[in-house]
Amino acid sequence: MVEVRRRLEIPAELVRLADAREAVRDVARSSKAPATCMDDLVQAVDEAVTNIIIHGYRGAPGKIALSAELIGDDIVITLEDRALTFDPMSVPPPDLTVPPHRRRPGGMGIHLIRLATDSVRHRPRPGGGNILTLTRSRVAKAKEG
Repeated sequence: MVEVRRRLEIPAELVRLADAREAVRDVARSSKAPATCMDDLVQAVDEAVTNIIIHGYRGAPGKIALSAELIGDDIVITLEDRALTFDPMSVPPPDLTVPPHRRRPGGMGIHLIRLATDSVRHRPRPGGGNILTLTRSRVAKAKEG
């Protein structure tokens, strides 16, 4: 099988989100992933990178390393930064009983990341920062009951 992998490093600037999204699309297309899988991964990466830039670096200069690759039937995306250490999995799910027009703006990014992926893993980066791994199968799964 042909290796499907893309790596890039971008400055922690919102104008560079398009580069991260394109890297994910490139790997998803090369992996022959269904459009829904690609769209979900692009959404998850967009949310994660935005959070790193806004909440992690808080306007300070920094870099984000992105690796996207096909491993078996899974597309695995790894984001590494040197921002403030933060485990997004420590954030509780939002209260979806509150109507959207009554919620404060923001706060749904991590929820969307969880919905768009099969698994999300965080670990502190040695020397400071974060390593976030997002995994999504390109194979459609049967819906439960």
